[in-house]
This record gives sequence, C-alpha cells and structure tokens, in this order.
Amino acid sequence: MAATEFYATGRRKTSAARVFLRPGTGTVKVNHREFGDYFPTETLRMNVRRPLVLTEMLERFDVLATVAGGGIHGQAGAVRLGIARALCDYDAELRKALKKEGLLTSDSRIKERKKYGLAGARKRFQFSKR
Repeated sequence: MAATEFYATGRRKTSAARVFLRPGTGTVKVNHREFGDYFPTETLRMNVRRPLVLTEMLERFDVLATVAGGGIHGQAGAVRLGIARALCDYDAELRKALKKEGLLTSDSRIKERKKYGLAGARKRFQFSKR
C-alpha cells in the first residue's frame, strides 16, 4: 500500500477505460470532464459508482478515467470494471466483496457479426414461395 496512485484497465464491448484512483475527496472525472456531464443518466452514474459504494470508498478516492471507443453504456461498464480492478490493487481484501457482486467479471457480450446470405446477424430476408 505504498503507492499513492492505483491504475487499472477496464473493457466492455468496444470500449476501453484507463482508470486512476488517487486519495482524495470523491470527485470523478471522465475524459477531463465532470462526471455528471459525461454520463447523462443517473442509472449510468450509479453503475459507475457501484464498486466505490459497495466498498465504502466513495469519499476516500478521486477517480480520473480516460475512456475511448463504443457508446455511452459500454464506456460506463468499462469505467466500472477499471474502478473495481484498481480497488483490488489498493486492498486485496476488497476482492472478495467485489467478486461476490460480479464487479470483477468482464462482460464478454459483444455484437454478433453479420452472416452472408442474411439481412443481419440472424434476421433473414422475407421468404417468398413464388
């Protein structure tokens, strides 16, 4: 616990987030913007803060995240995973609680590719007998 800054990477769909945890008062900045401006809905903000709330570290760390790729939901998931991993770097005892809530598991669901001969990944063209 000698380090003053804890770093971790989180990924979700096509988004990748680099997350830095620094001792502080609980401010969260994403891509050098205010947390509330970057994630417009309360659901996304709650999702990102979940690892900090669960471990009761919300007021002890400042979060600085840079995230790229994908959409807003994928980016929120990437930041959440990055925060959870960085918290495990800070204190290995938190791993058990985070793991139990499923916050350390990378969500592997991604968009399925389009197949040839079909309209999309699974949708077919309309069948015509004649």
